[in-house]
Amino acid sequence: MNGVTSSEISVRTRKRPEERREEILEHAAAIALDEGLERITLRAVADRLGVRPGLITHYFPAAESMVIEAFTRAAVAEREQFFTASGSPLERVAHFVGHIERGASLPLARMWLNARHLARFSPALDEALQEQDALDRERLTAIIEDGIASGAFRITDAATACIRILIAVDGGGSYVNTATPPTHPAHRHVVADVSEWALGLEPGTLRAAIDAESPAPAR
Repeated sequence: MNGVTSSEISVRTRKRPEERREEILEHAAAIALDEGLERITLRAVADRLGVRPGLITHYFPAAESMVIEAFTRAAVAEREQFFTASGSPLERVAHFVGHIERGASLPLARMWLNARHLARFSPALDEALQEQDALDRERLTAIIEDGIASGAFRITDAATACIRILIAVDGGGSYVNTATPPTHPAHRHVVADVSEWALGLEPGTLRAAIDAESPAPAR
């Protein structure tokens, strides 16, 4: 028999409510990154889980609340990939910029661009977006402040440097949906170039740190 059997549904419903809710959000976040926030629907998530849409409605009566929580979950998870707590301030910025240059953040860049558009029509999503934006600024600003305190960064205003770097990130990310992505080195390295300027680093300093962190190319 095709579709979901009653026995399968029975087994799934034995999960604790908090486990089921986390499972739903995990799949919703995957849809957000793979296909876009607009594609998060009760049926789409139910299909991924192999359950009936009514089960999803039990946890998320309104699809908008699931969209917002899925966006938040994806943003929080990616933040931990962007920012590392180990290494010197220069190494931590290099990790952040290298993550972007390697293209590891492309799915998230698409989601953020998507969220910024949809937030025009959803005050609740806009509030969640602003909150995640602030957390990213807080994390990057803390790294920059550590670099200023240690003398690694020759600037005095960590907040301004952070904003300049994140504007470069958003500017580069605005091209993620084009059919033919830009290939010029100036585009690929814009975040690194702006970061060196914003942090008062000698040209090439951050590039050397990024190259040192990157794995050696396969032979």
